[in-house]
Amino acid sequence: MLLGIPGFSNGQSEELLLNDAIFNSKIATVLLYPDIGEPENPKRLLSPPVTSLQNPNSLMLEFDDLSGQYDSYRAKILHCNADWTKSNLNEIEYTFEYNDYPIQDQQQSFSTKIPYFHYNFSIPRLKLSGNYVIVVYDQDRKPVLSRRFMLYDLRLNISAEARFSQGIQQQFTDQQIDFKIDYKGLNLAAPQSDLKVIMRKNFRWDQIRTGFKPSNVRPFDKLLEYTFFELENTFPGGNEFRYFDSRSLTGRGYGIYEINRTVDHTQLVLFPDKPRNDDRYIQTDDFNGQYVVDQRESGRGSTDADYTPVLFRLKISEDPTRDFYVNGAFNLWNLDDRNKMIYNPQAEEYEVEILVKQGVINYNYVAVNPSDHHRDETWIEGDYVATENDYDILVYYRPLGGRSDLLVGYRTVEWNRRR
Repeated sequence: MLLGIPGFSNGQSEELLLNDAIFNSKIATVLLYPDIGEPENPKRLLSPPVTSLQNPNSLMLEFDDLSGQYDSYRAKILHCNADWTKSNLNEIEYTFEYNDYPIQDQQQSFSTKIPYFHYNFSIPRLKLSGNYVIVVYDQDRKPVLSRRFMLYDLRLNISAEARFSQGIQQQFTDQQIDFKIDYKGLNLAAPQSDLKVIMRKNFRWDQIRTGFKPSNVRPFDKLLEYTFFELENTFPGGNEFRYFDSRSLTGRGYGIYEINRTVDHTQLVLFPDKPRNDDRYIQTDDFNGQYVVDQRESGRGSTDADYTPVLFRLKISEDPTRDFYVNGAFNLWNLDDRNKMIYNPQAEEYEVEILVKQGVINYNYVAVNPSDHHRDETWIEGDYVATENDYDILVYYRPLGGRSDLLVGYRTVEWNRRR
């Protein structure tokens, strides 16, 4: 049994389990976010699953079972190191209760063409800061999903700012994050190496920078300065995300070209998209790749929002050297068969139909080289320094004699925020 998870054998990938993943096709719309006490407020879904260890409201997990049948789900929580390998801690060292939690809050969908059961689970209080994975498994003891989250216990201060890249060739495309760490709250034996710093773009684990070492240590001030000259702390700006609005199915929302209604479902056909890598940036408002679930008529997106097959269309010539995917948080940023596009020679476009729950959905297109699996968002979308992005900085520390990495610093940084 791998990592103590029922139904997960040693023949399966530990890396897959310690990731954001769905293992059963009947599971959809897996959401994990800080609980703000407003269960149907769509804005709750735009914050990453990161919160303080002392926050009494913790985090909320939601997901749907599209089989239309009730299943008895349970959850298990794993503590991980900074690199998302499982830590050496025993469960009793980071949990207050027996680490096998029943998920008892469930509701059946109401007045939807595609029936489903909606499940809610509040992450229990935990003892330690750091990286965690929650794994949900069904009544047959088989995992159906896993989601990452972080709890921080602030022991140091991070000052940071976003700016234009100092690279001459990157000044019109890349964004740079400079930062300093005040570690007066920690007694570091080796300030140059005791901390592990990770920087993310738009809260995505496929867009990170790591391996930072301070360029200057001021021991009397207990200050670490991170000033870089090799562009270690720069990110391609990318482009604003595309989006469509399906909160109401009584008419065509933004981005929707056609609505096809049948007895079984309501299909949405999006306007054909075109490449945006022509050096012409257009300012638009987006959710930086995130999405919200919502149903305009009732305001109860959790149970009243329907699932709609959505046809995505990318108008480009066929390219046998690349695979193309629709990318976004709605698919947990994973590139798989569900969002891989197929070329339609009659329409001269790449297409894929994806089942998506009603709401406002951000997405973009990714080109992948099949030989090395390199994912390239610039190929279709372009890179622009003016693009609005969110960044966060995570600082981990392993105490002397400790057996796990603790999250002792957290800071978010906004670039070109317009709302």
